[in-house]
Amino acid sequence: MPDLSRLLQPRSIAVIGGGAWCASVVEQCRKMGFAGPVWPVHPKRDEVGGVAAFQRLEDLPDAPDAAFIGVNRNLTIDTVRHLRERGAGGAVCFASGFREAQAETGDGGDLQAQLLDAAGEMPIIGPNCYGFINYLDGALLWPDQHGGARVERGVAVLTQSSNMAINITMQTRGLPLAYVATAGNQAQLGLAEIGTALLEDDRVTALGLHVEGVGDLRAFEALASRARALGKPVVALKAGRSEQAQAAAVSHTASLTGSEAGARALLKRLGIAQVESLPALLETLKLLHFTGPLPSNRIVSMSCSGGEASLMADTALGHDVTFPTLDGAQRQGLREALGPMVALANPLDYHTFIWTDVPRMAATFGAMLGGDIAMGCLVADFPREDRCDPVAWDCIYEAGEEATKQTGKPLAIVATLPDAMTEAVTARIIAGGMVPLLGLDEALTAIAAAARLGQPRPEPEPLLHPGEPAELHTLSEAEAKAELAAHGVTIPAAKRAANKSALEEAVRDIGTPLVIKAEGLAHKTEAGGVAFAREDTAAAVAQAAVMPCESWLVEEMIDGTVAELLIGVTRDPAHGYVLTLAAGGILTEIMGDSASLLLPATEDEIAQALNSLRIARVLRGYRGKPGADMGAIAQAVLAVQSYVAAHAGRLEEVEINPLICTETRAVAVDALITIGGNP
Repeated sequence: MPDLSRLLQPRSIAVIGGGAWCASVVEQCRKMGFAGPVWPVHPKRDEVGGVAAFQRLEDLPDAPDAAFIGVNRNLTIDTVRHLRERGAGGAVCFASGFREAQAETGDGGDLQAQLLDAAGEMPIIGPNCYGFINYLDGALLWPDQHGGARVERGVAVLTQSSNMAINITMQTRGLPLAYVATAGNQAQLGLAEIGTALLEDDRVTALGLHVEGVGDLRAFEALASRARALGKPVVALKAGRSEQAQAAAVSHTASLTGSEAGARALLKRLGIAQVESLPALLETLKLLHFTGPLPSNRIVSMSCSGGEASLMADTALGHDVTFPTLDGAQRQGLREALGPMVALANPLDYHTFIWTDVPRMAATFGAMLGGDIAMGCLVADFPREDRCDPVAWDCIYEAGEEATKQTGKPLAIVATLPDAMTEAVTARIIAGGMVPLLGLDEALTAIAAAARLGQPRPEPEPLLHPGEPAELHTLSEAEAKAELAAHGVTIPAAKRAANKSALEEAVRDIGTPLVIKAEGLAHKTEAGGVAFAREDTAAAVAQAAVMPCESWLVEEMIDGTVAELLIGVTRDPAHGYVLTLAAGGILTEIMGDSASLLLPATEDEIAQALNSLRIARVLRGYRGKPGADMGAIAQAVLAVQSYVAAHAGRLEEVEINPLICTETRAVAVDALITIGGNP
C-alpha cells in the first residue's frame, strides 16, 4: 500500500484550478489555521481565494505534499502526471466523468485507466469526490462548507458519499472529528487503504465507515488486522441490499443469503461493529472515543422518572445489553441515599425528591455504579435555554461528575430526545468527564457495540477467495452427493435408474422403505417429483413413471427424523463464500430461520451458529423428545466446508436440503452443486 502520510498530514498544499470550489479550499485552509503554505495554481488568475496564484505547476517553490485538483477530467489526467513527475505526495481528484459516467459518456472507463497510469505510485483519492478534512492539522482538501472545528484527538469517518460527509461535519452531538474523508470512485485507493492510513495517525481513536461496497476483500481483511494490532475499534454502516442475490435462482440458499448476509458475516468475522443508522454510527464512535471498548454489556440505568426507567428497560429488549440485579452493596448504598420509600431496581427510578441535593444524588449514582458493571446511564433531558432556566439542571452535571470520580466507572448522560441535549450541554457533560449520548435506541446500540468490541477475538484465518468461475454447470443430485460423500458427508444408499425397467430393478435392490426422485427437477417436492414407499412399492413406481423426467434416483428412506436442516454455501463476489445454516425442508423459507458465516469457519463458530437457530431447541431435544446427534451435524458442515475449500474459485454454490438429523447420524438426502469448468 502506498504511504499516505504526506497526503493526509500535509505540510504544503497546492490547489489547482480557479473556480469557486478551489477558492473554497484555499479559504477553508486559512480559516482553519493550516500552518503550512497553500499554493493556488491558475494560468490566468493573479489570486485564488485571496492568495496569490502561480501560473504553472513548474513555478511552485517545491513539490506539494498534497494537491487538490479542481479542473476538468481531461486536464485532471495531465495534472496528475505533472504532480507525479514533480514528486508530489498525493492528490485529490475532484472531477467527475470517469468510470461512474461510463454509461453516459462511453469513455469514462478509459479515462479512469489513463488517470491510474498517470498517477503511477503517487497516491490519489477519487476521482469524483470531495477529498478530506484533517481537523487535527487544519488541512482541508475540501471544496465546500463544513461544520467542524480543530481538535487534538478524535475519530475518523470515511464514506463513499461526499454529501453524507458534509452532513457528518454538521453534527452537534459532541463527537470530536479528527478526519472526515471521502473515497469517490476508489480508482486507486479504496476504503480499506484510506481507512488503514487514517488509523495509523496516533491522534485517531476510532474509525467509522460508511460502506456501499467492500471492493478489495484482502485489503479489508488487512484493515481489520491492522486495527486490531493498533487497538483501535472500527464501526461500519453498511448500505445497499442486492435484490439479485436474494432472488432464489435454483437453490433455497440464495433466498436466505445475498450480499447483506455476506456483509454482516464479514464485518462480524473481522471484529468490526455494524450499526444500522447514521445517528447510531456517530453515537457509537463517540462512546468508543471517550471510553474505548467496554469489558461487558452489563449496565445500570438511573432516572428520576418511572416512565423513563420503563422506557429504558423496554428499549433494551432489542439490544444486547443486560441490567444485572442490584447486589448487597448497591442496595445498602441506595438505601442510605434514598431512604426506605424508593423501590430499588435496575433500571432505577430515584424519584425527584432528591433533585438539586447534589450529595444525595452523587451517593445514589455512585452506589449504582459500584456494582459489577461496565458503565452507567443517567437518563436526563435538558430544558430549552431560549425559553427556560437551565440552572436547576446543574445538579445533574455536578452529581454525575462526582460519582464518576468516586467509582472510576464511565457514566453516560442519555437524552431520550436528541432535541433535549444541545451542543453546549454536550460540551459541559464532556468537561465533567462523562459521555453525552443522544437517543435511547442509539445509546443502547452504542453500548452493545462497544461491549462486543471489548471481547477478545483471535485473528481469523484468511477468507476463501470467491474467484470468478466460468462455464457454470449444475451437477445431478447423484453426482453432487458423490462429490460431497468423498469429503465425508453421509448420504443414503442409492441407485440411479436410466429407464423404467431399470427403475423397477433399482427399487428391488434398495428395498423398502425407499424414496423415488425424478432427476433434473430443481424443486422436486413442489413439482411432484418425489414418491415414497414403506412396504408396497407398486404405487410408488407407478407414480414415478408419470413424473416429468427421463431418469430417477432411488434411495433408502431415512427414518427417525428429529429435525431437518439446510446447509448451503454461496459464492458472494464481494465477501467470499457464505455458509448458511437454516431450518430445512419445507420450513426453509417459511421460517426464515438462518445464520450465516464466512468460510473457513471454526467448529466453535459452527456450533454457535447452530445454537442461534430457533430450531436449535428441537435439535437439543424438546419436551422430553430425543435430540439430534449434534456432533454428526457439525461434521456434515465441516465436510461441506472441506469440499468448498477444495474447489474455491470454481464453486458457485452447494446446498444440502434437507439434512436429515436423527439421534445417531446426519444424512444428506438432497444436494445441489453448481460449479465452473475452468481449472
